[in-house]
Amino acid sequence: MNFLAKNWKGALLCLIISIPCWFLGQRFPIIGGPVFGILAGMIITLFIRDKSQFNDGITFVSKKILQYAVILLGFGLNLSVILETGKQSLPIIIATIFTSLLIAWILHKVMRIPGKISTLVGVGSSICGGSAIAATAPVIDADDEEVAQSISVIFFFNMIAALLFPTLGALLGFSTSSGEAFGIFAGTAVNDTSSVTAAASTWDSLYGLGTATLDKAVTVKLTRTLAIIPITLVLAFVRTKNAKTDGKKVNFRKIFPFFILYFILASVITTIAVNAGASAEIFTPLKTLSKFFIVLAMCAIGLNTNIVKLVKTGGKPILMGFCCWVGITAVSLIMQHVLGIW
Repeated sequence: MNFLAKNWKGALLCLIISIPCWFLGQRFPIIGGPVFGILAGMIITLFIRDKSQFNDGITFVSKKILQYAVILLGFGLNLSVILETGKQSLPIIIATIFTSLLIAWILHKVMRIPGKISTLVGVGSSICGGSAIAATAPVIDADDEEVAQSISVIFFFNMIAALLFPTLGALLGFSTSSGEAFGIFAGTAVNDTSSVTAAASTWDSLYGLGTATLDKAVTVKLTRTLAIIPITLVLAFVRTKNAKTDGKKVNFRKIFPFFILYFILASVITTIAVNAGASAEIFTPLKTLSKFFIVLAMCAIGLNTNIVKLVKTGGKPILMGFCCWVGITAVSLIMQHVLGIW
């Protein structure tokens, strides 16, 4: 009862904001519900004079609901299908992830961009946008403004990629009779699932390929999603090690991302069920709920974000996001050429 008394007002506020943002995201998938959620939260918070009665609920949504979203994301992963069809794209995925993290680390050092924002932008660019940021933020103890800034950067370049990549693919001479090459390109070089879907679907529509490109792109994208597991575990270890070096006490067990274990369990349940003959469609409601939870959490993060400060400090993270995006795009194309896919 005490838990409900503390959290219901803030949680209800987030829910009220998130519902129209969810539908706007469905209507404009290139932008996506999470972006609408952050923007709505940042604007609405300007008109709330006293947030004290909402703070506990907003914090619960921005922290815990975000983790629940990652767990539910696991129900969209059939590991056997990913391992079978993702082998071809695995070298490209590894190369692009390494490239993005390396660029983020170099720019963090050279431009003195805060470490947590650099980590979130690097991970978000290289793995799966908002979902990767959602998984990483609690592990490195990033605050809501750092999450909001990172999400904003990632989704900005997602939107550009979704609009630009089909034209770029045609100019580069990707096969228009098969969706394989462009599907791998979209799946490895575009960050968020909604933008991957938008770019791949556009290619299918332009060249009458049904859903061939989309199917390939989504499989590659889901393979990338699995990188959340090692990345979060490594970051938890690094944070503990750095704390010891600085003379601080950080208990590894306390910051260990246990929700990632539930994410893995959800993936295993899906894999076993589908291999036993169950339809993958039975997990669709859980996957949809995961996406809605991300929108809900982004509304909460927006409510805790100072939009003026975000704009003033956004230049360097945007440049970092741009460099990561260009680097990933270039490496994806180079690797496809080396492997003979394109």
